[in-house]
Amino acid sequence: MAANHYLKKTPWDKRTFNIETYEVVSEEEGALKETENRKGHFTLKADPHSPKGLLEAYGFYYVDTLLQPECKAVRLKSFEKEGIIITKEGDLDSILIIADEAFAHGRFHRDQNVPSPLADLRYVRWLKDLFHQDQVYFLYYQKELAGFIGYEGNKILLMGVSETYRGAGLSKPFLYTACRQLISEGHDKLITSISAINQASLNLFYSLGFRVRGAVDVYHKFNDEIEEE
Repeated sequence: MAANHYLKKTPWDKRTFNIETYEVVSEEEGALKETENRKGHFTLKADPHSPKGLLEAYGFYYVDTLLQPECKAVRLKSFEKEGIIITKEGDLDSILIIADEAFAHGRFHRDQNVPSPLADLRYVRWLKDLFHQDQVYFLYYQKELAGFIGYEGNKILLMGVSETYRGAGLSKPFLYTACRQLISEGHDKLITSISAINQASLNLFYSLGFRVRGAVDVYHKFNDEIEEE
C-alpha cells in the first residue's frame, strides 16, 4: 500500500478541533511512520487481538472499544407502543438541544486531550450533517417531540431521547419504531456501533434482538494542540 493511502483526512473533525485530522487505515509500521513529523490528530481502529506495542511506540494511546451489534430483520423483537410517530418532519434546533446532552459516552469524551465542550460540539455537528443529508428521523410521543435517530443506509449512527422522556419506558419502542422504519426501506439487516462502556445502550439493542458480531479498539494520537473555539 502506497504511503499516501495510509492517511485519510476527516474534515468533519478538523472543523471542530481546528487542526488537521486523519484516520489511519492500517496498523502496519509504514502507516504509523506517516504520522511522524506531521501535525494533527490521528485516529486508528485496531483489531482487539493484535499486539499494541508498536502503536504505543509511535505515540498512540487507547481511548475506547467499539462493539458492532447487528440484527437481521427476521430477528427484530417487537416493542410497540401507542402514540409513537416517526417522521422526517421536525425542527433541527429542537433535536440539537437533545443531542447536546445525549452523547457523554462518545470516544472523544473519553480522550483526556479533548475538552468536553468540543467533544459535545463534534457530535452536535455530526447530527446537523445527517439532518441536512435527510438522514434523521424525528420521534414523537403523544404529538410531542421526544427523540431522534440518525442513520446512514442500514446503520444506526446516533440516537437521542429527550431528558423529559428518559426513564419513561420509551427507549425500546422508540428504537423498535426506527428499526422497523429502516427495514421497511428495504434493509434486511441493521447494524450499529456502541462503546463497550455504554452498558445501557448495549442492553437496549440486545433486548431488540441485536447481537455483537465484531469490535475494534480505538487509538488516538496528537501531534498538535487543539484550539478551543
